[in-house]
Amino acid sequence: MRQIRADHDRDSITVYQAYRPEIGRPAVEHGRFVPPFSRDRMTWIKPSFLWLMARSNWARKPGQEMVLAVRITRAGWEEALGQAVPTHPDRRIFASSDEWRTRFAQALVHVQWDPERTLRGQKLDARSIQIGLSRHIVDRYVDGWTLGIEDLTPLVRKIHRLLQEGHAAKAKDLLPRERPYPLPEPLARHLAITGAD
Repeated sequence: MRQIRADHDRDSITVYQAYRPEIGRPAVEHGRFVPPFSRDRMTWIKPSFLWLMARSNWARKPGQEMVLAVRITRAGWEEALGQAVPTHPDRRIFASSDEWRTRFAQALVHVQWDPERTLRGQKLDARSIQIGLSRHIVDRYVDGWTLGIEDLTPLVRKIHRLLQEGHAAKAKDLLPRERPYPLPEPLARHLAITGAD
């Protein structure tokens, strides 16, 4: 099943990224991404906290030692979704592989659906979305959509420690509150979200 679950309110949605401290600390201090963050490469944003925990090994993977919660506008998020082309051909969206290949080569935004994760990192049948912002649109993310950046690394370490000590219920209580994100119908069709694959 494809479903966007996220920590969101009326105006914003929180996405997660993991960086080395040399990038993460200045971003937190300024409330936006500043050098040495690069605007010349694709940057991936994910609304699933547990997916990023599996990816970054609870902020222990080299180069991903700092977990950031980036609060962006819902308008920006939906702008990105509206321009997104999947990383694999999807016959529900494209008539042929050639059509997908052409669209993908021109895409400003990539979308990928990966297995959602449990607290312990096991893969689930449900799919979690991640969005890749190309260098042609990352300025919009940095300068227009970002409302604030918070360092979640201390929370990540606390949750992981509780998990290691066998206190899974306490660890679960500290997770960000993610719930289904209500997509406008045209965007749901664009992303081929129908409730099940």
